Amino acid sequence: MSENWQSRTTHRIRRFILYVALLLLAFLLGLVPMWWVNSQCSSNLAEAERQSSLARMENSLASAAIDAQRGDYETARQAASDFFTSLRTETNKGVDSALSQAEITSLQPLVTQRDEIITLLARGDATSADLLSDLYVSYRTNVNR
Repeated sequence: MSENWQSRTTHRIRRFILYVALLLLAFLLGLVPMWWVNSQCSSNLAEAERQSSLARMENSLASAAIDAQRGDYETARQAASDFFTSLRTETNKGVDSALSQAEITSLQPLVTQRDEIITLLARGDATSADLLSDLYVSYRTNVNR
């Protein structure tokens, strides 16, 4: 009877281990598709955030140019300041930037115009509208979208 009891116990343990292994396998088979979908969603989110960041910068610059052409220099100054702040933030991020390294390099000359443009806008100088329009065209040319 002892052998029969040991045989049953061994058989139950093996069956239990088999069930646990099958359960683990089923869990892993369900996990892989979920991981793949999550990976795809994360990739799509990162691209959407990149595009959103670039669009916000472009919109700030366009708003500044339009406001300056309309003679609303204070609003234009604030929008231009937002643009330059965003641009500097993006260029300082390095690899995590929404901009490629080539775009960062090509946009560096635009950053150097910040003080001149902000000063002209603060003074209410009409030439700031032309500078902002030129800056907008340069930005659009340099940022590949």
